Amino acid sequence: MNNRTILAQEIIDTCLTMTKLGLNQGTAGNVSARYQEGFLITPTGIAYEQLTPESIVYVDADGHHESDKLPSSEWRFHQVVYQHRPDVAAVVHNHAVNCAAVSILNRDIPAIHYMIASAGGNTIPCVPYATFGSKQLSQNIAQYVDKRKALLLQHHGLLCYEVNLAKALWLANEIEVLANLYLKLLSVTDDVPILDDEEIATVLEKFTTYGLRIEE
Repeated sequence: MNNRTILAQEIIDTCLTMTKLGLNQGTAGNVSARYQEGFLITPTGIAYEQLTPESIVYVDADGHHESDKLPSSEWRFHQVVYQHRPDVAAVVHNHAVNCAAVSILNRDIPAIHYMIASAGGNTIPCVPYATFGSKQLSQNIAQYVDKRKALLLQHHGLLCYEVNLAKALWLANEIEVLANLYLKLLSVTDDVPILDDEEIATVLEKFTTYGLRIEE
């Protein structure tokens, strides 16, 4: 198999694992990986179980896609991530139930647990709503993309990006766990205790050599 086929299969495997983990439903969500001068991305409206490496769509740096295929309707925000984050090589988007629920409340996930630092800071910010697939949504995401490796999208779901597909998927699962925990805490009190910025800075430093980090 050539490099493109191998990477396309890795994208499909990521999609299938995302569903097995309960992070996504049906044809919702999308996954991409940086490739050549652009990226490979899941197509629009095809169930993950029906995907083959030939189904995966190449989108170039200017946003042009292969003429005989249609990329995910949300390809624009994948493009924005790759344009703004040269350190990123994979993007995972899903409609994970707990993340979507927090996004509907239009709340950031605060530093309720030290694992919040896995996304690069002391919160998981919630990006203002815009119609899925729209240029406006991509522009909204562009305002946050440099600040974290995971974002909630208001009334929508979760966006994660990392150096490879394995790390991006791991991060998506971790943020869903945090969202679930946050919702449980909100059912008890709206004044949820959080860790201070100094402690999060300490954790961020420790994460540079944290043993649970997936190897690049």
